[in-house]
Amino acid sequence: MSDLDQLLNARGNTAELGAHAIAACFDATGQTCAFAMGDGSLRLATAGLWSSVTAHKGAVLSLARHPVAPGFITGGDDGRLLAVSLEGGITEIARFGSKWVDHVASYAGKVPLLAAAAGKNLHLFNGKGEVLRALPHPSTVTGIAFDSKGKRIAASHYNGASLWFTASTSETPRKLEWKGSHTGVAIHPQGEAVVTSMQENALHGWTLPEGKHMRMAGYPAKCESFGFTRSGRWLATAGADTIVLWPFFGGGPMGKAPLELGMGDGIAKRIACHPETEVLAAGFDTGLLLIADIAQEHILPVCGPGRGAISALAWNPSGSHLAFGTETGFAGVVDFSRR
Repeated sequence: MSDLDQLLNARGNTAELGAHAIAACFDATGQTCAFAMGDGSLRLATAGLWSSVTAHKGAVLSLARHPVAPGFITGGDDGRLLAVSLEGGITEIARFGSKWVDHVASYAGKVPLLAAAAGKNLHLFNGKGEVLRALPHPSTVTGIAFDSKGKRIAASHYNGASLWFTASTSETPRKLEWKGSHTGVAIHPQGEAVVTSMQENALHGWTLPEGKHMRMAGYPAKCESFGFTRSGRWLATAGADTIVLWPFFGGGPMGKAPLELGMGDGIAKRIACHPETEVLAAGFDTGLLLIADIAQEHILPVCGPGRGAISALAWNPSGSHLAFGTETGFAGVVDFSRR
């Protein structure tokens, strides 16, 4: 235990937050990390100091970086979409009645955007929080993701995913169909594929623009977290006792075996890919937290098991800090910038 905690003890700033940590996210400067909590609060960590903001009545279900203002976007099971400043100020962007705001996403490019999923609708806003339009789906939206240029947004739902152009007024998306319950979505950094997680222990994908199907299966548990590395060469996934990486080069992933790194004592629950390099962090249901260098196939332990399953994981924009939280409320921010 002491060996596995060496990096956390040397470089970490930790706190016991007293509630389930649902998500983590850094602000645009990378100096403040927010933790979305099951008790409705947003906990902020800045330069070793921790504070609490009462945000939602009920759990904070979703969290994203604000695309324009310093701060964050949150969604809750009280049906509210909020902007929260670094000082703790709260602005209500929208209210959706009894529908939970399960997912939020933001894009901070030339034309800033933010999005929120509530029930069967995906609501699109400009950077000021003004409504642009509501995008209807055949069933509850279970995941959303902007592409790297903010031109498209994908939504997962039952029997597949829908791909929308953000600047278009068309109410007809490109439909990517595959029978079953899809529970999350990611878009390749170069826009070459859309991938969804499934209710069963598998992922499904479609190449773009062709729409050819890709099937990634064999997991012992559901893949609750996944994402592409910065280059798009690898799709890193949870759901196994190792970090499973599917190759998106050389004709992969179909017909190619995945790379597996970092055998853990349990099942990987959260994956966070580094924003600048081919490095990723993986948190396990035992509380073990690892960092993996894909090229070197090198594993570095950050935090040992015993503090609850890792349920929140995020890098800051430069990749100098890593934040994590657990189901029991233990949270930490690890500083990799110091030599």
